[in-house]
Amino acid sequence: MKPFGFVAAACLTISASAAATGPATPPVITDTAGPKASNELGSIATDYVKLTLALGEREAGYVDAYYGPPEWAEAAKSDPRDMHELGKAIGDLMQRLDALPKSNDPLVEARKRFLSAQLEAAVTRHAMIQGETFPFAREARGLFGVTPEPRPLEEFDPVLEEIENIAPGEGPLSERVAAFEKGYIIPKDRLQAVFDTAIAECKARTAQYFDLPAGENFRLEFVTGKSWSGYNYYQGQYQSLIQVNTDLPIFIGRAVDLGCHEGYPGHHVYNMLLEQNLTHGRGWQEFSVYPLYSPQSLIAEGSANYGIELAFSGQERLDYERDVLYPLAGLDPDTAAAYWALQIAKQALSGARMTIAQQYLDGEITREEAIALNQKYQLVSRERAEQMTDFNEQYRSYVINYGLGMEMVRDWIEAQGDAPLWRWKAMERLLSEPVLPGDLENDSADARFPGE
Repeated sequence: MKPFGFVAAACLTISASAAATGPATPPVITDTAGPKASNELGSIATDYVKLTLALGEREAGYVDAYYGPPEWAEAAKSDPRDMHELGKAIGDLMQRLDALPKSNDPLVEARKRFLSAQLEAAVTRHAMIQGETFPFAREARGLFGVTPEPRPLEEFDPVLEEIENIAPGEGPLSERVAAFEKGYIIPKDRLQAVFDTAIAECKARTAQYFDLPAGENFRLEFVTGKSWSGYNYYQGQYQSLIQVNTDLPIFIGRAVDLGCHEGYPGHHVYNMLLEQNLTHGRGWQEFSVYPLYSPQSLIAEGSANYGIELAFSGQERLDYERDVLYPLAGLDPDTAAAYWALQIAKQALSGARMTIAQQYLDGEITREEAIALNQKYQLVSRERAEQMTDFNEQYRSYVINYGLGMEMVRDWIEAQGDAPLWRWKAMERLLSEPVLPGDLENDSADARFPGE
């Protein structure tokens, strides 16, 4: 689910479970907002799904996942709606939602706020599909419900100075780092074994804290010709298709990154919990569709990135990669600590990714300047910097969801307590309820979701 761009933490996943059998459907829980209001809210949710599918027919990739009634998707294809009609439909749904009486159930109120935020994002994307452009920060606020504040690139210069000590020598630092990292590429004939093993470990660590649905599974494919490094296409019924882009070399650190981000406890788990707890458990049809350009993506990407460090604390990850993945990849385990030190240092540069995207998309720098800045501040090869810039052109302000999203998720979860058990429980809440970015903005220990 969602494109995984080139940010410090990432993820991909491969199949890790038994053969799929249809999941048992939990009993539907009835809302307590009163029969008439509850029926109207359900009707609004149904119309929202159909509207989202119709918008998806106007923009490829707008619908990231759908596992609701197939006849709704078929109707969207066979009877397309024009953009004027779709714009009016968005406005009508917003008015109907605003007219609903207040519910005594806080979770129902959270549901209404979620739908309202998703519709606000649909307004913005509807305008963009018709050719309207917005400044980076305004676009991000309209689509993802949060206003990014990019840091000046000069703030990252001290980090580059520190990395100079890790990769000393002559020539541009990005070239020295690229030369250093060449020793940590997973050979293509070992990718399957390395990813299988890493993802199995990601799953095992997640399963210590989450009860995963019976029969859950996913399939891994290696692909080319993409602007992203990994993508999870959630299929419904607790199944995913995960694709890994092999256009460029894949480094040893990507196995755990992608395994957690796309799989456990990342996108695969996020979609499964929403399907199990909200679509099936409460009968909330709006969670059977996922519009990529919506506040839901900040929660999805932020939690998927934070899930990497939740599942693998620093030293634990180094030990695991050195003792298990390096031998599988045919790499020298004795060099693992040096590579790990470089990756930790590079993480401090992740915020520069958003700044460069903002400057490029707002027309402050040219494409060539964006590529050069990505080489300098992300310490990547020319080829990877071009791919990162392609990603920005295709997905625009979506890039905020990785770094900013992770920071917001991390702050909220770690405010809930220091013990791993409490953090995993907070993560489970985050992945199981209609949470919005604004719900995470209070980072105090007393912060709570609207449903509590």
